[in-house]
Amino acid sequence: MQNPRNPTEEIEPDLDHDLDAAARRMGRLSLHLAPPPGRGGGGGGDGAAAVLGMERCARGGKGGVSVERSAMSEYMRGKHTEIQERVFEYFNSRPDLQTPLEISKSEHRELCMRQLLGLVREAGIRPFRYAFEDPWKYFAVAEAVGSIDMSLGIKMGVQYRAMINHNSNVIADSIRKLIVQSLGRFFHGKFATVFAKLLLPTHDEKGFADMGVHAFIVPIRDMKTHQTLPGIEIHDCGYKVGLNGVDNGALKFSSVRVPRENLLNRFGDVSRDGKYTSSLPTIGKRFAATLGELVGGRVGLAYSSVGVLKISVTIAVRYSLLRQQFGPPKQPEISILDYQSQQHKLMPMLASTYAFHFATSYLVEIYSEMKKSHDEEVAGDVHSLSAGLKAYITSYTAKSLSVCREACGGHGYAAVNRFGSLRNDHDIFQTFEGDNTVLLQQVVGDLLKQYKKKFEGGTLSVTWNYLRESMGTYLSQPNPVTARWEGEDHLRDPSFQLDAFRYRTSRLLHSVVLRLRKHSKNLGAFGAWNRCLNHLLTLAESHIESVILAKFIEAVQSCPDKNTRDALKLVCDLYALDRIWNDIGTYRNVDYVAPNKAKAIHKLTDYLCYQVRSVARELVDAFELPDHVTRAPIGLQSFNSSRLSMLSASFLPGKAYALETLNLFGEVSSSYSNPAIENVKQSVIRISES
Repeated sequence: MQNPRNPTEEIEPDLDHDLDAAARRMGRLSLHLAPPPGRGGGGGGDGAAAVLGMERCARGGKGGVSVERSAMSEYMRGKHTEIQERVFEYFNSRPDLQTPLEISKSEHRELCMRQLLGLVREAGIRPFRYAFEDPWKYFAVAEAVGSIDMSLGIKMGVQYRAMINHNSNVIADSIRKLIVQSLGRFFHGKFATVFAKLLLPTHDEKGFADMGVHAFIVPIRDMKTHQTLPGIEIHDCGYKVGLNGVDNGALKFSSVRVPRENLLNRFGDVSRDGKYTSSLPTIGKRFAATLGELVGGRVGLAYSSVGVLKISVTIAVRYSLLRQQFGPPKQPEISILDYQSQQHKLMPMLASTYAFHFATSYLVEIYSEMKKSHDEEVAGDVHSLSAGLKAYITSYTAKSLSVCREACGGHGYAAVNRFGSLRNDHDIFQTFEGDNTVLLQQVVGDLLKQYKKKFEGGTLSVTWNYLRESMGTYLSQPNPVTARWEGEDHLRDPSFQLDAFRYRTSRLLHSVVLRLRKHSKNLGAFGAWNRCLNHLLTLAESHIESVILAKFIEAVQSCPDKNTRDALKLVCDLYALDRIWNDIGTYRNVDYVAPNKAKAIHKLTDYLCYQVRSVARELVDAFELPDHVTRAPIGLQSFNSSRLSMLSASFLPGKAYALETLNLFGEVSSSYSNPAIENVKQSVIRISES
């Protein structure tokens, strides 16, 4: 064999040469462990010692933090954690109600109905009562049951949607858009709540007057025979990408008579002699008020999406802590979460999960206030904020599910580890209850209204106050001195972080207003809006990020326990600086951040990722998700690392992987009582036998 560097030299392919090649490869791979520039290790010296030095520092030395799980869990607990625990305990005691890995559409629908009936009749959970009496309790239940089976969570909540014709411009089009809320199962229910135009006869040339969209109770089946009524057609939507436990369908109405008494008349009524009355003067306001009653669906989706993100990031972080791969020469292999690349995938995601938790808790709080007070200002705030948070969080979670799957390698691709089913079930969150792109435009519409109020001296609603307080400051030229400050204390100052977020939003808002005015002269209002659409969507996301950060900072400052507060501050800093770095081009373009400061932000973000990694286990444990809820073998709280090292999805065929997973379950379940594990075992057995 020739030496590749000297073709005239012959060498023997001996074992020493192979070991040298392996050592060189390990050396290259160990470069992933190089400490961030300017943080420990320095130049030269023992690389492994530098890594260990950083580890000690991050785990509680100077500049490090420690997390007491019980204190963090207590602070993270919602108002109704107890009822969530009741839900978890009920399904843990009923393994027959656990959704197996392989299940047909019809079986899943029947199981989903049995789950819902058991929840109400056996567990004593009354979700529909909570929806009216205590919305926060309702959303807590929805998050919990969604963790068990997302189909159940959707079935319990906003269950069914159908549309006649693809056109969703309800006000302008004569064809009705129907939003159907079944009072029973879609293919068993006897009534539907239908949103459609109310047309009253007149004696003019047109022949009718359009009163706008109203809600009607419409019978769809005979009460005794259960057959569909004349003029009613019901069609099954068939298999979907996910949520196949929900029996979605489409309704078609042909000349169906709806009695006057079936009009839901909160916002408008028709007397016996055909006269229409309403407390709201215009069709637009009636339409907004009518659909405003559906805003709870957006609140629920945002809140539940955070629950899905918690499960996903918990599985990925626990796996990454346990999975070992490579390391410095002649030393034990290291956890893959010690690699900087893995930290950058998962640690900002973990920080975002905490940020979203506090933001959606605030959203549920003001939604509950709105339902009690019926305050118009609060209602407007809830309408816009729910649209923005639903759009932003569900899009983020959808992307994160794929990142978590990839971060777990071949194991993440195994169905038993849940990423596939979570991703498929959650995917529709981005388009129902309002397409995310459309919802962001609603946020922008409100931003533009608030911008107009600011310059007309009007009163701004709560979420938009910063526009009134600081617009003048944000629109002035950046301070050339503070643009160069790069000290860690300054970068981790919440005032700097929030100012940076709000500066970006104000700049985007002001610039898009100028662009809209310019283009509307030649293109008209619609053409100008379309020309600036990407700019408008970026503005909406920027505003929502500002709200999320503000609520996170408030949560940090309100935390009574110092250690917990310090840990949350670390996570909050990572969330803020990671977002700033991801959009550093915007800040550089307007000289808000000088080059040296941008570099310092990047370095500090790297270091904060490393620090959060050191307490990642405690942070995900604080979500208090029991193993029978996560249900992923690679995401259980306690299992054998040697067993995981044998579970190589890249080399084991499906049957062997399933059998090894079954053995893993046996080891784990022997340490505590967990009846629900039996259901997963049966699913694994079916896979191994196939």
